[in-house]
Amino acid sequence: MPDRTVRLVLAAVLVLLALYVAQPYLQPLLYSADTPRAVTARGDLAQSEQATIRLFEQASPSVVHVFAQGAAQNRDLLDLDDEGGEQGGGTQTGTGFVWDGAGHIVTNTHVVQNAAQSGGSVSVRLSDGTVVPATLVGLAPSYDLAVLRLGRVTHMPPPLAIGTSADLKVGQSTFAIGNPFGLDHTLTTGVISAVRRRMPTSEGREVAGVIQTDAAINPGNSGGPLLDSAGRLIGVNTAIVSPSGASAGIGFAIPVDVVNRIVPELIKVGRVRNPGIGIIAAQEAATARLGIDGVVIVRVLPGSPAAKAGLRGVDPQTGDLGDVIVEANGNPVHRLADLTAAIEEAGLGAAVALKVERDGRVRQVRITTADVAENRQ
Repeated sequence: MPDRTVRLVLAAVLVLLALYVAQPYLQPLLYSADTPRAVTARGDLAQSEQATIRLFEQASPSVVHVFAQGAAQNRDLLDLDDEGGEQGGGTQTGTGFVWDGAGHIVTNTHVVQNAAQSGGSVSVRLSDGTVVPATLVGLAPSYDLAVLRLGRVTHMPPPLAIGTSADLKVGQSTFAIGNPFGLDHTLTTGVISAVRRRMPTSEGREVAGVIQTDAAINPGNSGGPLLDSAGRLIGVNTAIVSPSGASAGIGFAIPVDVVNRIVPELIKVGRVRNPGIGIIAAQEAATARLGIDGVVIVRVLPGSPAAKAGLRGVDPQTGDLGDVIVEANGNPVHRLADLTAAIEEAGLGAAVALKVERDGRVRQVRITTADVAENRQ
């Protein structure tokens, strides 16, 4: 009896050992899926997914791909390398979006500036793949905004819905649609990381209220829309902070309230009538080195509101300081951005109350703003 038990145990062990050794060979024979597998039903998409899909489907037809070619760099079309951003051959590509039913397209100045300065050409590729020539309507370098107008199209894409940037909250969802590295109609998502940022542009100006987002913004996204969860435009993507040049989760968008003020001006007159007082201010670094808190006037433009009000710049013979603006409309002025913000808030033809220091004395000056050209000499 014991011998029989031992033999049964040894037989079982041998069988198990044989199965173990044969397992790699038996498994493919028994379980290989050599025919198409049955599809597993996934159920309904999550509500957040459905909302994002609807947003993209509604907004993406209004987003376009912008190609700006410098006149001196025209080449055979087969040589163009469409990867988004600035190309070695002088082609600048970016994103834009439809503003109105007349076919006006909003994008960034830096996307089309090379073509504008050299008399080059601009074309736009719509979401259906149609390429349409476009004409430049106006540039606002101080806000990095530009307006184009589409040529003849068979079907005009719908304009984007306009939101507001005045009530944005950190943590709100954001959606960016653009053409990063030439990849058409790419959607990236994120949140509002910060509001009320300041972004320097040109002419010593800064755009206030700039939106910071962690939605991926890359070369080629410039000029594209930043949307809220309702699919409304809340900003125009314009810049990133990145050591590598690719998205590092810090992108900036011009707030839509600024866009909604500047774009109609560009459509009407081709440029932005900047309210100003007609001064050339010292660089902030130089002012800081002198230990001065305020805006140092270097030069007063002839015939300007500042000249009529008797403001004085640095004496060109002696180098003595003239006037330093330290307050505007009751708000302290520490740098040029503070002054330009107060002037822009007042608007064209409005009176601005300035507090000015000269030779240790402070006086009040009331100046009426006037149109200051973008490119002052």
